[in-house]
Amino acid sequence: MKLYNTMSKRKEEFVPIEEGKVRMYVCGPTVYNFIHIGNARPMIIFDTVRRYFEYKGYEVNFVSNFTDVDDKIIKKANEEQVTAEEISTRYIAECKKDMEAMNVRPATTHPLATQEIPGMIAMIETLIEKGYAYEKNGTVYFRTRKFEPYGKLSHKNLDDLRSGERSLLVTGEDEKEDPLDFVLWKPKKEGEPFWTSPWSDGRPGWHIECSEMSKKYLGEQIDIHAGGEDLIFPHHENEIAQSEAANGKEFAHYWLHNGFLNIDNRKMSKSLGNFRTVREITEQYDPQVFRFFMLSAHYRSPLNFSAELMDAAKNGFERIVTAVENLKYLLGNAKEDAMTAKEQEKFAKTEAFVKEFEGAMEDDFNTADAVSAIFNLVKYANTNTDETSSKEFLEQLKGLIVKLADVLGLIVEKKEEMLDEEVESLIAERQAARKSKNFQRADEIRNELLEKGIILEDTREGVKWKRA
Repeated sequence: MKLYNTMSKRKEEFVPIEEGKVRMYVCGPTVYNFIHIGNARPMIIFDTVRRYFEYKGYEVNFVSNFTDVDDKIIKKANEEQVTAEEISTRYIAECKKDMEAMNVRPATTHPLATQEIPGMIAMIETLIEKGYAYEKNGTVYFRTRKFEPYGKLSHKNLDDLRSGERSLLVTGEDEKEDPLDFVLWKPKKEGEPFWTSPWSDGRPGWHIECSEMSKKYLGEQIDIHAGGEDLIFPHHENEIAQSEAANGKEFAHYWLHNGFLNIDNRKMSKSLGNFRTVREITEQYDPQVFRFFMLSAHYRSPLNFSAELMDAAKNGFERIVTAVENLKYLLGNAKEDAMTAKEQEKFAKTEAFVKEFEGAMEDDFNTADAVSAIFNLVKYANTNTDETSSKEFLEQLKGLIVKLADVLGLIVEKKEEMLDEEVESLIAERQAARKSKNFQRADEIRNELLEKGIILEDTREGVKWKRA
């Protein structure tokens, strides 16, 4: 498996730190509003990367944070006259709803910056002790020039750089030893949330947050660090400097970055009036179509969002869904159970499509070519099945399409809607089965209903059910 490493600017063979395991950190959103479709791209891309590793049998420890203290959060809180915590809690919940809609799996851990402050303070203390950081009037700065490899990720020359800090009004900006030094801790301003530290009541800089959270949940060295290409400098560059200076070890072995998302060939911005949230888009389009669209180009390429391209994505996605529906229809009417010798030969040929799919994914997660492999499999299934096909052959083909699509996080098999009376009838059958101590059948019914999105609850008042 080859990954394009931003650090080396070339594709490298993936060799994990620990055999069979992947430690992966992805920078999450700052939660002050509904997430926009630019936020969605790394979420979908790196969820797909994780899914492929799991498909290949790796155990993935996947950590993605929420930045829940930030100038934008504070500004929003002041506008609404609520606490910063209320804003971040609200929009973390909304972000999780959007992630679920896009079929993005929850991370192994979703740490919150505000809950990891003691660890950040400890890391800053280590950096001061080692001479990589200094304090001036309550602000702590990182000595950028002391970390000699600074610029190795972004391939920038130190002398050509300006300070990599976000556009923050930092107390004591003129007190830096060097304009390139960046902030690790800053004193509070009036009306801001704050934490007590050895230097001042204040809050951490943005960059130290990810260094500490990655270390806590994945260890001092990780396999993959990922995010949007806008984070390469200064955020990821500063993370490397902090982590490697504090821990004395190489921070991440591979750096993966997705390309920008434009809207109608223009950069997305509020000033241009083309800012789109995931919530708006998924009210307009099926979230699965949106996910399909995101995977239709290589993750490192810029991607343009437009109505025309979304319509094309809708047509492409429906090709796969329709094929699965057709196979289900044939299955429901199939006369023969077992595969014939000829069908076995035909199914053996599907291995070529699996190899095509895996070859694409193992070449730096080329999802566009992986989708093409699924299309080829769909075409093969359409042309090699009819009303004479056996159940086994149809089931195997359907299962293979669904399985490969699932690696991309695409749900291509529609759940059948159950009518209320059908549910009630099955519940009655389950109750009768339990009464006659046929617990196997009772469990089968429970699982059958669960697969169709019906959750049963056994209460004192009897069995209650709800839709998932």
